[in-house]
Amino acid sequence: MLQLILFIFYIILLILISIGLLFIEFHKNIDDSLTENYEPETLVMVPCRGMDFSLEDNLKSIKNQKYPKYRMICIVDSNDDPSLEIIKRLNIDYVLSDYSCKKCSGKVKALCSAIDKFNNFPVYVIADSDILVTDNWLSNLVKPLKNENNGLSTTFPYFKPKNGFWSRIKEIWGFVGMGLMESKLTRFGWGGSLAFKGSLISNQFNFFSEHISDDTALTKICKNKNLNIAYVKSSMPVVNSPEKFSEFAEWANRQTALSISSSKKIFYYGMLFYMSYILLFFSAIFMGIFYSYLFFIFLIPSIIYIANILRRLDSIKFASVIGAIMLPFIYVVNLLIANHMKNIQWRGRTYSIEDKNLL
Repeated sequence: MLQLILFIFYIILLILISIGLLFIEFHKNIDDSLTENYEPETLVMVPCRGMDFSLEDNLKSIKNQKYPKYRMICIVDSNDDPSLEIIKRLNIDYVLSDYSCKKCSGKVKALCSAIDKFNNFPVYVIADSDILVTDNWLSNLVKPLKNENNGLSTTFPYFKPKNGFWSRIKEIWGFVGMGLMESKLTRFGWGGSLAFKGSLISNQFNFFSEHISDDTALTKICKNKNLNIAYVKSSMPVVNSPEKFSEFAEWANRQTALSISSSKKIFYYGMLFYMSYILLFFSAIFMGIFYSYLFFIFLIPSIIYIANILRRLDSIKFASVIGAIMLPFIYVVNLLIANHMKNIQWRGRTYSIEDKNLL
């Protein structure tokens, strides 16, 4: 009798998980309302260190925007930086990263150097040097800031594979970030492509300047001021990705660790979602084989989840299908590793991750 009760309870649990997963898959909350023009004078800041893949094309795309009033500035660590050859060839303005900060990362130091030198812009935009954008990227990214309730505007990239299996896994992995962006519960500022008003950090500049992660700091400032984060899917850049396994693993764990440091909800939400997915997936297979084929019905949420991933792809390869099946398992590993990480490796430097609260 007890075994029957437990079995019924387990079936009810699987049904509830199925309903929850299907609800999430069919109820994305994408904030992409860009109906009104908003074109304040904007400074686009591009920290450069070394030679990113397709760097010249990336910088060209950022330089050639349709936006009427913007200035693009690259920030480099020194006059010996390899990226300067391309920056000068493209006739892009640049400054040296010389802001004084003790605990900041190289990127935050670069951004602070630019903001400190050009402190009269109404809007600032952060652009990583590895992004390739369309000519309306900047216009779409800035528009949501017209709404006073939006503290910052951001997007998330499409990782275009350039080197075999693990670069295709990264392509699939990127859809995790898109999924987080599509829910206001887990949305965060992505520092590769992010816009904010100067007033957002006018009284929090010291806090920002002592952070490792620019996007984590801005996300915390935004939430502390009870402001929304706008997700602009139409500004989605491309990041050409030639990673092999070791590079992918380091990148994925670092990105997950920084996301968790931005909001602990990402860890709890991710574990709840993906562990529920894994439980349902294996239960459907095991019970379908050993009890009744009817239990294969519990594979429907997994099939829809995988289909939605494949639907986002520019092109579907066999490795893409394998990656879509593997993704929940890979991301759970990333979550568990990242949740216990105390240090991250970033562009040849080691940083300590600290949980800093706003004062």
